[in-house]
Amino acid sequence: MSAITVRTRLWPVRLRSTPAVATAAAVVLACYLLVGLVGPLLIPYDPVATSVADRLLPIGAVRQDGTLALLGTDGAGRDMLGQLVHGARTSIVIGVSVVATCLAVGLALGTLAGYLAGWTDVAISRLIDVLMAFPGILLAIVIAGLFDQGMLVVVLALSVAGWVAFARLARGLTLSLRVRPWVDAARLIGVPTPVVIVRHIIPFVIGPVTALATTEFAGAVLSEAGLSFLGLGLPSSTVSWGQVIANGKDYLDTAWWISALPGLALTGLVVSTGLLGDHLTQRLGSSR
Repeated sequence: MSAITVRTRLWPVRLRSTPAVATAAAVVLACYLLVGLVGPLLIPYDPVATSVADRLLPIGAVRQDGTLALLGTDGAGRDMLGQLVHGARTSIVIGVSVVATCLAVGLALGTLAGYLAGWTDVAISRLIDVLMAFPGILLAIVIAGLFDQGMLVVVLALSVAGWVAFARLARGLTLSLRVRPWVDAARLIGVPTPVVIVRHIIPFVIGPVTALATTEFAGAVLSEAGLSFLGLGLPSSTVSWGQVIANGKDYLDTAWWISALPGLALTGLVVSTGLLGDHLTQRLGSSR
């Protein structure tokens, strides 16, 4: 089995796409999901509560009240473990929301463009070309900067150009599927166009599109962290790994753990998602 390049937004990682690698990545993602869903219920500390007396405590230090700061505290005395756990939930919720929105819009527009062709295909393709002319993160920064901070704004900002990849893939697959015998037969017997698309096109498109969604999830998580790092993402009342990394940039020499821990958590989520997504893409691609 040939080696593939797993391309995240951080760096290219050269690994072999094997079932073992995919299984390990899936296990890591399951752990992230478990931490994001259950972790905030188990952490006794408020991740946004400050304590001047407990600021910049190192990993394993003891707070003034005698409790253990397992992963230390930041410059405002906020518990790092609580911020990491709550940040995992934020990343997962935003990543899933962005991917679900982009998948729905991209799948709908892409299949319509590929099946109907004509002016519909031209209009949607030109819209795709326009959005591809601008970096997606730049559009997200502009949109996030125009509105008040909030999770809905972040999801919409990241979805404005995020659906393009799904639409291009769905359109390309639909163009090849629309000339298949079973689709021609359905049209000849008078099956309505919406029914043909839903029953005879989408079932063959949804697999590759779902594989793409896995890799796009990593991009959405990383983009959200970037927006939060710039102060354009979520409000301070919502913990984000990007915010935590930004909070620690002034303490890199004395309190490295503030930026390093969320950075490592973000890297693990992005890389494992990219590995699993590339494996699914390869498997689905070879099965078609």
